[in-house]
Amino acid sequence: IGIIGGTGLDDPDILEGRTEKYVDTPYGKPSDALILGKIKNVDCVLLARHGRHHTITPTNINYRANMWALKEEGCTHLLVTTACGSLREEIQPGDIVIIDQFIDRTTQRPLTFYDGNHSCLPGVCHISMAEPFCAKTREVLMDVAKKLGIKCHSKGTVITIEGPRFSSRAESLMFRSWGGDVINMTTVPEVILAKEAGICYASIAMATDYDCWKEHEESVSVDKVLKTLKENANKATSLLLTSIPQIGSMEWGETLQNLKVISLFSFIHYI
Repeated sequence: IGIIGGTGLDDPDILEGRTEKYVDTPYGKPSDALILGKIKNVDCVLLARHGRHHTITPTNINYRANMWALKEEGCTHLLVTTACGSLREEIQPGDIVIIDQFIDRTTQRPLTFYDGNHSCLPGVCHISMAEPFCAKTREVLMDVAKKLGIKCHSKGTVITIEGPRFSSRAESLMFRSWGGDVINMTTVPEVILAKEAGICYASIAMATDYDCWKEHEESVSVDKVLKTLKENANKATSLLLTSIPQIGSMEWGETLQNLKVISLFSFIHYI
């Protein structure tokens, strides 16, 4: 099981028997070393999305190298954490959202492995994104959150913006009118690449602020984001530590086969 840690949510101490592994891929180097270890006897691989010292901007993350490296390491599942702004009154700072849909507002990122420049993956891929996230994995996360007493919203649409700037108020209000529930800078293209790779992908989104749409509420700032993350990171950690052994004990053959079929039948390769 792979874990991609977002801002303030990439603590390697959750793994037992840790070792580091630096790898290269056809798409370049991942954000940092892969941290290999176990959570209650389940083999896990942790990767800090922005690098362990948070030196990589959302735009400059090598998403394809990250996903390739985790797939090559044998990951069948990816549980990822992400900080996000809330676009809804009922999603309060500190709440967890198990997102199920996205709206892509990025502009500068490669969105597919099948770019015509890498002979390892020829052709063009038209992957289905009707259900971007793994429903079965999301169910596990929601059940565990309920058992742990963690306030968790069972679905939500994330708007992924290019960043690194935050939204203008006009943009924030527009995203609300579109039906967005939370906003971040990293779900796209990560979720798309996971689907192309045939990996079960689920995201634990932690609301840290109300972006800038909410009147009489302080607008989002780095200080506010980090303060909320520090106060609530234990929720994401507990969710991972309890969910991973449960995922590891379940039967995933049919789910993984379905993902493989979707991937295989989504690309066109003329010989």
